[in-house]
This record gives sequence, structure tokens and C-alpha cells, in this order.
Amino acid sequence: MQRKRTFPLSVAPLICHRDRLNFAEAKGGNHIMSGPALPRLREIRQHHPLRNTYREVMAGLGKLDLLAVWITENVGTMGFFLLILVWTILWLGWNFLAPARLQFDPPMGFVFWLFISNMIQILLMPLIMVGQNLQGQHAEARAEHDLEVNVKAEQEIEMILHHLERQNDMLIAMLEKQGIKLEQVLRHSAST
Repeated sequence: MQRKRTFPLSVAPLICHRDRLNFAEAKGGNHIMSGPALPRLREIRQHHPLRNTYREVMAGLGKLDLLAVWITENVGTMGFFLLILVWTILWLGWNFLAPARLQFDPPMGFVFWLFISNMIQILLMPLIMVGQNLQGQHAEARAEHDLEVNVKAEQEIEMILHHLERQNDMLIAMLEKQGIKLEQVLRHSAST
């Protein structure tokens, strides 16, 4: 009576390697170690190191550029909005409600207030545009680094897939060495 063999490993992924194995054996090649030499994970990581693009971009900026970025980052905040709102309320409230001798910007004209407001707008517009351009450079550097990370991840995945293929080839070779046909194993795994 022949003993029934059980196969604890799932061998369904091995079916895709059967044809490649037969081709490699027909050419007389070593199917377990065939294929080009693959880079090691350490080599991939050395070739594409992770970088902090924000630090790199900020380190390359001059003092005026850093000031423009700082202004751009701080003008677009609720804190700056509230500062302008409080300044406007105090300015207009003082010139509406204070005695006439203490008012420094006559009500209803508010010429000085309009002048200062326009100066703030005129000065901040180009500064914000410069800051946005510098932030755009950072975004481009970050996108370039993201691409490098994706390329590195693709290389690592490819290396892992090749490693898995080699393991599958080794499992098939082990099965064949034990006299077990791959079709028999596949039929058995399909029936369970």
C-alpha cells in the first residue's frame, strides 16, 4: 500500500514557473541560479538614499528669500488676519468715537487708514508671489524625491520578486528530485 503524500505548502504559484523551468532545463542551464545578478537591498539604498528635501531647499536660500518665505507662511494665517482685523477695528473705532480733538484720521474719509492699507497690500503682493515661487521650488524638489523613492521601491520589489522566483524554482527542483511531478502536486492542491 502506497502512502498518500500531503503537501502543506501551497504550490499554486509554482505553475507559472513550470514552462520557464522546462525551457531552462532544455537549454542545459541551471534553473535555480539562472538570471542576471541582482542588486542587493543595501546597494539600492546606497544608490537612492532618503533625503529631507525641505532642509536641502531651505539651506540653498539667501536671507531675503528666507524672509519672503517667512512672510508668505505667516501672512496667510488666521493670526495675521486677526491682527489686521483688530488694527482696523481700533483705528476706525478710535476715529469714529474719540473726541474730535483726539481723532488723527477724519471719519468718513479715513485717508490715512486707506493709505496704510494700500501700502500693506502693495508690499505684500510681490513678497507673497516671491514666497510662493520659492515654495514651488520646494514642491518640485519634493516631487523629484518622491519619484526617486518610487524608483527605489520598484527596484526593491523587483528584487523580492526575483528572490521569490528563485525560491519557487528551488521548490520545484526539490519536488522533482524526490520524484514528484508538479502536475501531481497541483492536482492534489486543487482537490483540497
